[in-house]
Amino acid sequence: MEMALREAQMAYDEGEVPVGAVVVKDNRVIGRGHNRTESLKDATAHAEIIAITSAASVIGDWRLEDCILYSTIEPCAMCAGASVLSRIATIVFGARDARFGACGSIFNIPVEKKLNHRIEIVSGILEQESLELIRRFFQDLRRGKEKAN
Repeated sequence: MEMALREAQMAYDEGEVPVGAVVVKDNRVIGRGHNRTESLKDATAHAEIIAITSAASVIGDWRLEDCILYSTIEPCAMCAGASVLSRIATIVFGARDARFGACGSIFNIPVEKKLNHRIEIVSGILEQESLELIRRFFQDLRRGKEKAN
């Protein structure tokens, strides 16, 4: 989770919403990513999607069975869906996302019984650190807008 936080800090430093993610298999990081939606001008460039894509490339298969996805913030519907489709075994995240969270907050895609794969969810890991980075980012963003006006 600390690696995911480092990825989130990279996003923050690049002016992106500070979310970071890593994929781990057999105690080895095989994928990592941080939000890049602004820099890539791509709504799908979320940290989790980048980490999943990277992990699939490393192992040479889209099936990420026995892998753990660590994310600083609760994955959204797109990222939770990609996790199910890629057969991630476990999602571990820091802070809940009351606006977009799809691992229990708004939806609970990873445990949906109608889907062919279910994912174990662990939440609250380094929650305060994850929240603090997000809060600081949006405070800085608001301050910047106030100065511009």
